[in-house]
Amino acid sequence: MNPILKAALWMSGSIASFSAMAVAGREVAFELDTFEIMMYRSLVGVIIVCLVAGVTGTWRQVNTQQMGTHLFRNVAHFTGQNLWFYAVTAIPLAQVFALEFTSPIWVIVLSPLILGERLTLVRAIAALMGFAGILIVARPDVGAINAGVVTAASAAIFFALTIMFTKRLTRTQTITCILFWLTSMQLVMGLVMAGYDGDLMLPTAVTLPWLVLIGLAGLLAHFCLTNALKIAPATVVVPIDFIRLPTIAVVGMLLYSETVDIWVFIGAAVIFAGNYMNIWFETRRR
Repeated sequence: MNPILKAALWMSGSIASFSAMAVAGREVAFELDTFEIMMYRSLVGVIIVCLVAGVTGTWRQVNTQQMGTHLFRNVAHFTGQNLWFYAVTAIPLAQVFALEFTSPIWVIVLSPLILGERLTLVRAIAALMGFAGILIVARPDVGAINAGVVTAASAAIFFALTIMFTKRLTRTQTITCILFWLTSMQLVMGLVMAGYDGDLMLPTAVTLPWLVLIGLAGLLAHFCLTNALKIAPATVVVPIDFIRLPTIAVVGMLLYSETVDIWVFIGAAVIFAGNYMNIWFETRRR
């Protein structure tokens, strides 16, 4: 099979998984807070990772090296995912996804501080285009800025931190080890944050299927994305990933009667252009 077609098929799985997780998160928000959602998502993830590690014999790859980096990475991801789950209940899904696309821009801005990478002129221009896209999506006037916009934009920053700490971990750690500590650490974080007030909601017959879907979709989305990037270059994968935006816009319109705002697409296109320009120049330079 053509590598580009294989990458497109993997990305279709990623797009479907991210969209399913957004819908499932909104469906359980009426009964569970974001900490409870994250706790149950991590519980499902721990079970899946342990089963897969047992079947494939990769348990020996789990170690206690780099625990500090694992902790920072998982605190960042836990924070970002909580903000993201709140955002999908507060603003249109298309707006959430558009702001989420700024994560690579934040990687460009923060990588000189965390990874020691150089900030080139092209990267600086890409970052400025990303910020311009944020302004177009959010349209910062008194009526447009709300908690949903702020949390979605903030989630993108924490996702960028997650990406950078993951990159550091992949230098010495296997995917099984990273996923094990990701799910187990965030299960503890979710349990502490969800239960600190003594009011922990248990799954019901209505919420349980959605929570299982969140756990499955969360792992599957990143698994599909990783496989796509192994098969095809980022210059191919990123444009396919951008299809998430119109996809979730249609889902929001059909399921929740959300209006499709043209400015969200214009701003997202500017963000995408900045990301793609940076990837294209980086690929040519190498």
